[in-house]
Amino acid sequence: MEELFTYVRKLVDIPSVSGDEGEVGRFLAKDLEARGFSVTTQEVAPGRANVYAVQGSVAPRVVFCTHIDTVPAFFASSEDDSYIHGRGSCDAKGILATMVFATMALREQGIEDVGLLFVVGEEVDSIGAFAANDLPSSSSRYVIVGEPTENKMATGHKGGFKFRMHASGKAAHSAYPKLGHSAIEHLLDGLAALRNESFGVSDTLGPATINIGTIHGGLAANVFAPDAVADVLVRVVGAKEEVEAKINAVVERYPHLRYEVISQSDAVLCETVAGFDTAPVSFGTDIPALHAFGKALLLGPGSIHDAHTIGEKLGKDEAVDAVGYYQKLVKQLLAKS
Repeated sequence: MEELFTYVRKLVDIPSVSGDEGEVGRFLAKDLEARGFSVTTQEVAPGRANVYAVQGSVAPRVVFCTHIDTVPAFFASSEDDSYIHGRGSCDAKGILATMVFATMALREQGIEDVGLLFVVGEEVDSIGAFAANDLPSSSSRYVIVGEPTENKMATGHKGGFKFRMHASGKAAHSAYPKLGHSAIEHLLDGLAALRNESFGVSDTLGPATINIGTIHGGLAANVFAPDAVADVLVRVVGAKEEVEAKINAVVERYPHLRYEVISQSDAVLCETVAGFDTAPVSFGTDIPALHAFGKALLLGPGSIHDAHTIGEKLGKDEAVDAVGYYQKLVKQLLAKS
């Protein structure tokens, strides 16, 4: 499978941090056309396009989908006997490559009603997945979404409720508390209350979790902070409305706090089939945005623990196994549909 490993490295070596996916999208469109696919490029934003590939005039009943953007910072590929290294190697360019090779292998077996959908923006806002619903997909019964699940079929994944908490204060000399009050102290009080809140537990997905990702505010150590802000993410295990209600209840207790929603999605329970190891995952995917392509399954090589790190890598054996697993899965789904 040296050709597969070379293809992964070609993709990794094209920088495509979210917002800058143009070059890798153009490469894929040209490459897939050369491989005999009928390719549609769907511009989502200036210089950013989804790539949708089908086989001639055959309408796909199963569509493979993953994303072409990566998190920063870019670093080029390398390999050793066991792994391919580089940004995007497991999240998700290596997965993309295994989908292409699985689809080509299926074609050689006479199975052509399989499509490929590669989208922009998954790491930020799923802008590509939302836009992809406007592509012709009426025949699609299943979408196989690729993320690093260690080649286990995910039973589901957590949703997300991302918000920005704002606190207001009054600037004054810190030696005279009666003249001002600190937005940072108000923010810390509210964040402490949120951290003590329970946002639910799922039998499948486990407990909801909360992360305070960033905090900014203040002017100087001897000035009460007039403003402060924090970015917060709750990993949702049920309905997003339940999380929002609990956040509202906390914020109502603190008159100097308000928040704005950045993104939100419910937890997802995925379709599964027999014959695969299964496990839930805690990270999010494009699945909540992909409503036009049928029932969603989640499967891919690589470990989420390597994704987004300076040690990102994809096991070569895992990649080869994934090509086989994807073929097996498509055959089972086509038999069902």
